[in-house]
Amino acid sequence: MTKPVFEVKQGTSPIILGFPHTGTDVPPAIWERLNDTGRLLTDTDWHIHHLYDGLLPDVTTVRATFHRYVLDANRDPEGVSLYPGQNTTGLIPETDFDGVPIWKDGEEPNEADIAARLAEFHAPYHAALSAEIERVKAIHGIAVLYDCHSIRSDIPFLFEGTLPDFNVGTDMGKTCDPAIQDATVDVVLNAEGYTSILNGRFKGGWTTRHYSDQENGVHTIQMELAQATHLSTEAPPFAYDQAKAAKLRIHLKDILTRIETIALTLAHTKRGTK
Repeated sequence: MTKPVFEVKQGTSPIILGFPHTGTDVPPAIWERLNDTGRLLTDTDWHIHHLYDGLLPDVTTVRATFHRYVLDANRDPEGVSLYPGQNTTGLIPETDFDGVPIWKDGEEPNEADIAARLAEFHAPYHAALSAEIERVKAIHGIAVLYDCHSIRSDIPFLFEGTLPDFNVGTDMGKTCDPAIQDATVDVVLNAEGYTSILNGRFKGGWTTRHYSDQENGVHTIQMELAQATHLSTEAPPFAYDQAKAAKLRIHLKDILTRIETIALTLAHTKRGTK
């Protein structure tokens, strides 16, 4: 039986959590083409769906089950770079985040692979995400997509220095109501022992930018967490650290709770102006 390429848990909250990079499924035919570096699956957003689990009652979640080396669900299907002029990875990465090749010689994906995987993986995931945005918006008149990510703290190929713990992305304030951005920033700025930045190296990926439609009630925001905040080590086996996670979850719950309150207020205001 073919494995599903996404998982959906439906809720009635105005908040939708997106998980494009927590999947570790790699079809056997693709696995055979990966080299030893690729098979480490190093660039997974390790355990993020567990980190957010249970933080907000009745939240909707949409999770890609396939690995980003199969195809990156958070990239423009046309292949347009998210960060022109900066090192990044594409629809099907050629290297890991350290710039090291992940495919066996002669097995690198080609244009036909990209087209096939867009149809098999990218399109179904985003069809599911789009459907949930519309379903939630039909309930409330508003939907907030909170896209969940994580990455290693030190990756010289992608950025200089050590990444802040909380990286909030709203494409320079374009993707959500200011109250949503401000509430999120307020939490992370006041999270004792953590560092944070707004629209730094990670300003929001394709998902955040693509789905934002404030005029029609869709707000988006991306949270990129440094993996040091919730992993025992940012290297294999990338183990989940329960103590670190418990501390972090307090702040993540605060963020989601505040955003939900704001979303419900915006929905009420929107209904009142009709």
